[in-house]
Amino acid sequence: MKSITERHQTILKKLQDTGHVNVQELSKQMKVSDVTIRKDLKLLEDKKLLFRTHGGASKANPYANDKPVAEKERLNAGEKRDIAKAAAKMISHNDSVIIASGTTMLALARALEPQGHLTVITSALNVSLELSHHLNVEVLQLGGQLRQNSSSVMGPYAEQILNDISCSTLFLGVDGIDLEMGLTTTSLMEARLNQKMIDAAQITVVLADSSKFGKRGLGKICSLDQIQHIITDSGISKELIKIMEEKGITVTIA
Repeated sequence: MKSITERHQTILKKLQDTGHVNVQELSKQMKVSDVTIRKDLKLLEDKKLLFRTHGGASKANPYANDKPVAEKERLNAGEKRDIAKAAAKMISHNDSVIIASGTTMLALARALEPQGHLTVITSALNVSLELSHHLNVEVLQLGGQLRQNSSSVMGPYAEQILNDISCSTLFLGVDGIDLEMGLTTTSLMEARLNQKMIDAAQITVVLADSSKFGKRGLGKICSLDQIQHIITDSGISKELIKIMEEKGITVTIA
């Protein structure tokens, strides 16, 4: 059995190599109990050497912070534009879609050049304004409490409208994609609204740049088995792509 110093060295070495560790794997590797490993991770977190997560630990902070929409828009702007262009190609003539909130959703609205009639249901004020100059786009703006950080609405009024809606595709932005936690956002109320959007759509397409993988927000939207398609950028690892595809999720690299 390894000493506590040797265990900590092993944990930190694995973190350096892979970016994350799993309690059960470490327990088997070092032939100690899960409880012992969790205590080790707690001690290392107290020394600010790692971040504990559900079932393990991460080298990078896995928790997504809420930022103003103007600041978010500048982050990974090129990747978001490419992801939006790929998503826009999925929208067909006379389609009805839901576009959720977020800066990648705004990029999608800017990328749209619909030839036929299109109906868009959205919670995002900036998406509605962006689409308002298209004469062939009918926009249904959901109502409710304004969330200033995302220029969108949320709450029971928006959820109630979605109870009477059925459409082909939901385009969803998230703050985090985690293999255990699933899709998350930094707002509990927005997470609930996103759940209603998933129920109203036949297919859910997640638009997320690669920085969102391995991150977690406060509010859980859904598990990975509730989505059908992810559009991301080349920063995602081949290992993650394989895991997603094994779950039946189509992964498109924009």
